Amino acid sequence: MKAKNKFLVYNNCMELNKLKGKIIVSVQAAKGEPLYDEVCINALLKSVVNGGASAVRVAGCRDVKNAKKLLNVPVIGLTKPEVMPEHPEKVVYITPTIKDIENLIDSGADIVAFDATLRKHDFDFSEALEIIHSKNRLAMADIATFNEGINCAKLGFDIISTTLSGYTQESLKDTDEPDFDLLENLTKTVDVPIFAEGRFWERNQVKKAFELNAHSVVIGSAITRPQLITKRFTNFGEV
Repeated sequence: MKAKNKFLVYNNCMELNKLKGKIIVSVQAAKGEPLYDEVCINALLKSVVNGGASAVRVAGCRDVKNAKKLLNVPVIGLTKPEVMPEHPEKVVYITPTIKDIENLIDSGADIVAFDATLRKHDFDFSEALEIIHSKNRLAMADIATFNEGINCAKLGFDIISTTLSGYTQESLKDTDEPDFDLLENLTKTVDVPIFAEGRFWERNQVKKAFELNAHSVVIGSAITRPQLITKRFTNFGEV
């Protein structure tokens, strides 16, 4: 089944086309981590673009505003709580409210990302899409399962991303690999750009994602979270 978007978002569609076959870098740090400081995040933002990132994905209005000031690439914005829930696999925590969506738009996000799983939400997806598209922005669905991707394609999301695969109760997997099966099934089924995101650590994984027709690949921890990069080396004896 091929699904077409209900909405036309003119100005940003060209930006989305420019991201085809490109790397996007997620630049995020949790409050309390050394890199959460504004100066550090700004330095990371500039560094990843200098390295060739074609867009950035950032959490919070502060970092969206700074990214728009500092960079000349599309900015994907989302929100997360300052303190992560004890069981994040059970709750919606990525851009969980309409107010968050409105704040991200006001901060300048070109693309607004939010949890678009089939779990209980405080708002209707159609309402969120109407708000985002009325401001000429693009809507990015962070999903975890194939059925969620199909649902988002039908609703008219501009981008579907495999962000939450492996991180919800419905999709938990004992693997360190990206969800290539989900990516392949979506790219074969829906006519919406599919972003591959989640657990990308190696160049060969990125190559495989593009071979499976990912529109873009989003890489986060492997580039911008030095504590996790370090652990991969210090914990090598535990493998």
